[in-house]
Amino acid sequence: MSQDTAPEATTTDDALTDDELRTAVREVAERFDDAYWAEVDQETRFPWEFYKAFAEAGWLGIAIPREYGGAGMGISAASSMMYEIAASGAGMNGCSPFHLTIFGLNLVARHGGDRLCRELLPDAATGDLHVCFAITEPDAGSDTGRIRTFARRDGSDYVINGRKVWITKAAQSQKAVLLARTSEPREGRRRTDGLSMFVVDLTGGEVEMRAIPKMGRNAVSSYELFMDDFRVPGSALVGEEGRGFTYLLDGINPERILLAHESLGIGRAALRRAVRYAGERVVFGRPIGQNQGIAFPLAEASMRLDAAELAARHAAARYDAGEPCGKEANTAKYLCADAAFAAADAAVQTHGGFGYAREYHVERYFRESRLMRIAPVSQEMVLNYISEHVLGLPKSY
Repeated sequence: MSQDTAPEATTTDDALTDDELRTAVREVAERFDDAYWAEVDQETRFPWEFYKAFAEAGWLGIAIPREYGGAGMGISAASSMMYEIAASGAGMNGCSPFHLTIFGLNLVARHGGDRLCRELLPDAATGDLHVCFAITEPDAGSDTGRIRTFARRDGSDYVINGRKVWITKAAQSQKAVLLARTSEPREGRRRTDGLSMFVVDLTGGEVEMRAIPKMGRNAVSSYELFMDDFRVPGSALVGEEGRGFTYLLDGINPERILLAHESLGIGRAALRRAVRYAGERVVFGRPIGQNQGIAFPLAEASMRLDAAELAARHAAARYDAGEPCGKEANTAKYLCADAAFAAADAAVQTHGGFGYAREYHVERYFRESRLMRIAPVSQEMVLNYISEHVLGLPKSY
């Protein structure tokens, strides 16, 4: 199914310019230096101090509607916030605790109805409620139609059985936005039919969680979830039964736009360190940045980040204006992820052997920027989307 459906237009707070927003976010983020992020990453410790600082400053509800306690600002504003967090040196360890609230609860705000919104969104806006996003399964990543987790009706409840994987900050969350089957797809219908969205409670101990050891972004863990006869009330259903995949599509574009800006921030942080090192490191009697072999890759990385940022801002503006933006969101994600990885790679190379050392931090940016070329969608799946939905070529998968 195409992701190029038009969202509703989003209003923004005219009292706060983009520059003012960025400055305010930067002031909070800069309280936490590179040593803090290296420590929480190495210790696989959730950055609670950072999270609470942003909650106290009132930033967690940036995209939550005003009537539910948020600021009611758009994806453009949220993207600026995520960019500044990543660029401060926090990277994905700083962004991941927040972006799930922004795009995950966007689905609830659009389709959950007033009761569910009032139950969840005010507490999410203050930081008192943590929510994770439980979609991916061991055999169902980009191929959402292969989801096997099943929610069976039992009286007024649903009984859920299945597994989820790569669920970010599940252990820190009280709720999960979960996609499950409520019926099998009928012959001749789409495989994504029969999927429903739920907001389920994770505090009762019925859901088993196992942390996944991974390469980077270690301060914010990812988990496997195991649900065996997990009973949830009928009121946990978001919107209408069987329309979960349609609701999911509403969250795909803002997710990709946010992640694009986070990639840009990581790239900028890596480039900033590389440029500083190139100016300070003296070899053969002169700064290494005087050598074109060092300077040119950094110059190219800077230009690629600039170009990718234009694509990302354009995608965010279209989303906030209520215009179709599937092409733009996917393009932004692709270009920003590649530009960020190129910048981080150049930063490691500029540092030479020290680029491999933790104390210079660029290896952390390298590990995190590599993730952005895989998640939330691989570069190859973006190319599939552009080939089919933009160029009109035959579907290749």
